Amino acid sequence: MAPLLTTVRLESAAAGARAAGIDALLVTPGADLRYLTGYEALPLERLICLIVPAEGPVGLVVPELELPAVRDSPVSQLGINVIAWPETADPYDLVRHVLGESLPGAPNRLAVTNQMPAEQVLSLREVLNKAKFGLAGDVLHTLRSRKSTEEVAELTAAASAIDRVHERMAEWLYPGRTEREVARDIGNAIIDEGQASVDFVIVASGPGSAAPHHLPDSRVICSGDPVVVDIGGQTSSGYHSDSTRCYAVGQPPSLFVEYHQVVYAAQQAGVAAIRPGVTAESIDAACREVITQAGYGKYFPHRTGHGIGMQIHEQPYLVAGNQLLLEPGMVFSVEPGIYLPSAHGARIEDIVVCNESGAQRLNTVPRRLVYL
Repeated sequence: MAPLLTTVRLESAAAGARAAGIDALLVTPGADLRYLTGYEALPLERLICLIVPAEGPVGLVVPELELPAVRDSPVSQLGINVIAWPETADPYDLVRHVLGESLPGAPNRLAVTNQMPAEQVLSLREVLNKAKFGLAGDVLHTLRSRKSTEEVAELTAAASAIDRVHERMAEWLYPGRTEREVARDIGNAIIDEGQASVDFVIVASGPGSAAPHHLPDSRVICSGDPVVVDIGGQTSSGYHSDSTRCYAVGQPPSLFVEYHQVVYAAQQAGVAAIRPGVTAESIDAACREVITQAGYGKYFPHRTGHGIGMQIHEQPYLVAGNQLLLEPGMVFSVEPGIYLPSAHGARIEDIVVCNESGAQRLNTVPRRLVYL
């Protein structure tokens, strides 16, 4: 199997810049930088900036004190020219100098990574005052949304690890414990099952399950509570997991059991609708139609899904209005839900990859309501 990270990513980014009429991409710490270089840089106040010209050598401007971390990363294996700056230097002027060598003439069209801090964007604009600035996301997010075979393998491993945590839920989820206590144990299990770090743990019991992003608190779980558990972690290579299941501690309200079946049917319909060439919004519509026909449409307030990879939430987004055509290699969540205010709620979420023949679920644990 080919290595996960090769120079192909940098070459594709440069080609994407050329096709978009962009002279250079400027990428600061975050998922884009790690995707292109394997360098998991700290988001410092000191400027770290990867310069990817449409034509010519790639450069990485870093503070001198970061050189050991750069040397420990794959940067040196990718042919990237590292330009270190001392503590008293102006790194923005250094970027201007590096660009001046590779991009003679002005003005130039530059694109900055979408998560670049405003302070750094404004400082770059000040020293490159004749350049036209835009966002690099149109280039980089398009590349990142189509996962390679190796990336899908990483996401599959991440999903399997989080599935194993769901399979152990009876160890921690029972009456008399607080949501926070259960969440702590789940977080420890995410590490025990092979994830490098915990991204989030949602344990939402009773009325808390009516809030999609409920934070675990001191509420004591009671017999008869519906509980939504939404959990995710990150692999050592930077790929994320995200999966939601519903549990019943004892016998839950009959209304909850009824609409959990609706959510189950909606999620099945959404996954069945996935294939190359359909729009992202059509998957949302497939889920939403089932929920609306059952009379719960106004209780499904969020999009059906989000892309996942080196970020928990990334493109493509499965939401009304997104006419992006799905392609093989795109990986995203399918997670319809119903939430009755102040009562309870339900959500079922799998990570799914679009392939040539349709859809493949990466999460395989049962989706039916689990009674504990």
